[in-house]
Order: sequence, then C-alpha cells, then structure tokens
Amino acid sequence: MTTDSEISLSDHKTSPPDLSNPFSGVNRRKFLKGVKNAAALTMTAGLVSLEPLISGGNTAQAFPEVNPLTPNDRLAQARAVREAAALYHFDQGMPVHENNGDEDEFPNYIANYSKGLPHNHFGEVDGPAYNALMNAIGVGTETAFNAVPLGGSRKLTNPRAGLCFDLEGKDPQQFTIPPAPKFNSAEQAGEMVELYWMALLRDVNFLTYDRHPLVAAALAELNGLSDFRGPKANNVVTVQTLFRDDVPGGTVGPYLSQFMWLFTPFGAEVVDRRMQVLAAGSDKMTDFNEWLAVQRGNVPGTERFKKKRRYITTGRDLAQWVHIDVLFQAYFNACLILGTPPGGGGIGCPLNPSNPYSNARSEEGFGTWGAPFIKTLMCEAATRALKAVWFQKWMVHRRLRPEAFGGRIHIQKISNRYPGMIHDEVLGSEAVDRVHGKYGSYLLPMVFPEGSPTHPAYGAGHATVAGASVTILKAMFDENYVIPNPVVPNPAGTTLHAYSGEPLTVGGELNKLASNVATGRNMAGVHWRTDAYWSLRLGEEIAIELLRDTLTTFNEDMSGGITFTDFDGRTVTITPSGVSTG
Repeated sequence: MTTDSEISLSDHKTSPPDLSNPFSGVNRRKFLKGVKNAAALTMTAGLVSLEPLISGGNTAQAFPEVNPLTPNDRLAQARAVREAAALYHFDQGMPVHENNGDEDEFPNYIANYSKGLPHNHFGEVDGPAYNALMNAIGVGTETAFNAVPLGGSRKLTNPRAGLCFDLEGKDPQQFTIPPAPKFNSAEQAGEMVELYWMALLRDVNFLTYDRHPLVAAALAELNGLSDFRGPKANNVVTVQTLFRDDVPGGTVGPYLSQFMWLFTPFGAEVVDRRMQVLAAGSDKMTDFNEWLAVQRGNVPGTERFKKKRRYITTGRDLAQWVHIDVLFQAYFNACLILGTPPGGGGIGCPLNPSNPYSNARSEEGFGTWGAPFIKTLMCEAATRALKAVWFQKWMVHRRLRPEAFGGRIHIQKISNRYPGMIHDEVLGSEAVDRVHGKYGSYLLPMVFPEGSPTHPAYGAGHATVAGASVTILKAMFDENYVIPNPVVPNPAGTTLHAYSGEPLTVGGELNKLASNVATGRNMAGVHWRTDAYWSLRLGEEIAIELLRDTLTTFNEDMSGGITFTDFDGRTVTITPSGVSTG
C-alpha cells in the first residue's frame, strides 16, 4: 500500500491522478498543525506570535490556509503531475524513423553527408572514415566519436545531442519527419535548380523582383520543372510566390516580415535593425580546390563587409543575418515588438483571447501567462527543438548539403563520373549554365566562407527553432491583430517608409518570419526547400507538446485550452488533456 507521498507508476496507469484540481485531497488538520508549530517556534525566538491568525480572535479575521497543500501533499501532487505527463507521452508510442535509402543505394556515399571527414580528389568520402562515423552513431559514446578521423580542422557538430532525453514534451526521438527526396529524384533536382537561382539573385533587391529580367528567367525555368513544389498561384510560380513558403500569410505583402525591419524595444533601449552587410558578388567556393578544402573540413577565404549598415534588402543580406544570429533571436525580437506598448517602441499586440487573464478583474499575468513567462517559454522551446532535430540529422537521414550536391554536378558535367545518378533537369538547367558562365565552374556559389555547418542538412536547426518559437508566439498573442503602420525600406536600405498594401496580420507576419529565417539558410546555399518545409512543422509539433505539458502545471483554469492557427492553416486547440486540430 502506498501513502499520500508514495504514488507508483502502476497506480497511475490504472487510476490516473485527477489533475483538474491540483489542490484536492488537502489535509486541513495537518496543515493547521504545521502552522501552529511554526507559531510556537516564532514565539520561542522572541518574535510576534501567529496565534491570532489561526484562533479567530477579536483583533484578526480568520483566513483560509496560506497554502492549500501540506508539504507532503504538495510533493505527492508534484510527482503526480510529472508522472501523468510521462505516461501521456509514453502511451503515444515511438514512431518508425525512415530515411530515403540513398546511403545503401549510391556508391561511395556520394548521396549522404560526409563533410569534415577525409575525402579523395573527387570530393568523395573515405570509406573507412564514414564507417567509423556510422559506428560512433550506433554506439553513441565519446570513445567511438573520438575514433572518427577528420579531414581538416573543423569538428563535427554535436552528434550526441540527438541522443539526449528531455523532461517536457515528448521524448526527442518520438518526433519524426518524412524521408528526404532521393538523390536522383526530380524533386531534389527541382530544389537544386531553385538554389542555383537563389545564388544568382542574391544581390537583387526583394522590392524589385517584379521588374528584374533575371527573376523572369528564374520563373520560366521553375515553371518548366516536372516536380517543383514551391508555392504557386493558380499552379504557377509567380513573383509573389518566388522563394517563399506555403504558410498562412507567407505570400502576402513584402518578402520580408515586418519583424525583420521594425525597430525593436529592448527595455529602455531601442535596437536599430540596420545590419552590417556583405559586399555584392562576394560568393565563395566557386573554385573546385576551395570547394574540396571546405569539404575536408578547412575554412579558406575571408568576408568583405560594406562600410555602411542598412536594412535587409537582398538575399545576401538575409543569408548573412542567419549566418551569425542567436537561434531564437528573430523571435525574441518579435516578442519584444509584440509585447511592448506603442509608447515604448512596440506595437502593443493584445494577448491571445485564450489567455486566462484576458478578462480577469483583479489579476494580470506575470510569472504565468505574462511577459516573463512568454519570453522564457519561447526560448525554452528552442533547446527542445534542437535535441529533436539533431536526432533526425545524425541518427536517421544524414542528407548531404547542397554544396556537396553542387560538387557532384560539377564532376558529372566535366567527367561523366556519375552517369544516370543525377536527374537531367538539374544537369541541363539554365541556372547551372549561368553559374558556369559567371564563375567557370558548376559548383553552387556559397555565401559563407566555411560553407555549411558540420552537421547533416535534414532537418534544419534554424527552421525547427523557427517553427517552435513562432508557434509559442502565436499561442501567446492575438494572431488576427493587424500590424499598425507597417514599413518597407527605401531602395538603398538606409531608411524605412510606410508600406501601403494588403493588411498584415501578426499571425501572417510571424509565419513569414519563420519562413524568412528558414529560407535565408537556403539562400546561403546550406539548406534545401524540404529542409525548411518539414522542419518548420517539426518545430511546431515540438512546441505544441511543450505547451500541452505546460498547461497541466497551472493553478489557472486552462480546461478551455489555448487556440491558434498552424502552418497548414488549421485551428489547433491545446488543453491539459490533449490536442485537437480542425
């Protein structure tokens, strides 16, 4: 038999604890006895007696218990909350994790991530080195990873993060994403053609896309591909859908979200969003020897910055922003803009109508459902997102980076080393030929001197954090609120002026912000479209599970749940007992 403070998992399995009232089952007599004992100790110490507070004397009113739970009852209930959450997720089971099979199908691991390991003069990984990496992934020990040979000075980025456990939400390995497109598929070819056009258009102002001849050429080729899955209007890629994501609000208004341009209040300070930008045309890794050195884990090259700062106006600007950002920086900025009143430099967005303090008469949120709670919960989602996506990267998919695929294209075009292994739509692409005409190679031009990070492409860390963080913000703020006084930069990017066009809602601009960050990594050449698409949704699911667990811990009545719109336009309602989508 168990006592009040000895609750077993088997007890919960057959008779779950009642979490609708976390203060049920209080032993008032034991609590009052504890208060009297505390009063006696206080008198012994020569301090004022607490006796009038519990005796109902003439000089004081009798109050309810100072704390509804005795210490032992509180411990038992805390344990019950945690165990109930664990059982809730345990009962959801573990999904099957499937990859695209490229690792077994293609020779010399040419279709998989191998950056940082030793490579031959074709840029193909050394077989024993790759096998050592696979062994380390399977064994999961420091000793095994220390045995993986490196090809240069760069180390592999944190594979063992994918083996971590977590204490909120589902276990990181309970989340899954579909297999990435296959190496030789038309879908992967379409994504690569898009990346070459992104590279060619890096220095074109977003605000001039509607009249630039190179944009017209990109639209023509993308519309001629057999399996390009970017957003379309009436089944056609247009100026307004180019390089965007199919999320609510993602194709409305300017390319950049307002949260990338608006001044950001940071307490008593205001952050001017003009940034240090790279010089136009400063592409990297267009020479094969430089490309090969980077694949082996070396970092040749430097960056050239312009002297004057400006607002983001081009793909190169956006790529540089997502090169050195703090992973939750964009969403923390958005949170500050949303939650700060206009007099303080923000837009004063109302809270989500589901917030329990929206109509409270005598209370407001702070440590729960208020500003500190919102900011910390949003940042907390980021670390949980990284654990889940790192498992997908290293332990499931090991998708090669676009820069590596560009090397395969270059080798095939000049030596026919991979006949039948790369789709004709990318080998015969106008964008690939234009890059060759400009640089003398078929390699994908990169923004960062080091190219991609030293971890696999799929899923994307930035995009998963974007999905998680934006989901928290949509759950906390009124996503239907129309942003007052929206702005766009002048052509030079030096000042902001009023935007006039379709109304821009908070929900739409938050979705667009997540898309901007995810696609900015594509514009740098380090990620694929499907990396962004599925990782945004992975992050969303992680945030939803985190919110579900969080709702079970509150004193506030959250039985009605909290509601927002997901990346697919569906209404999501989260309650302590589960999640519904309509």
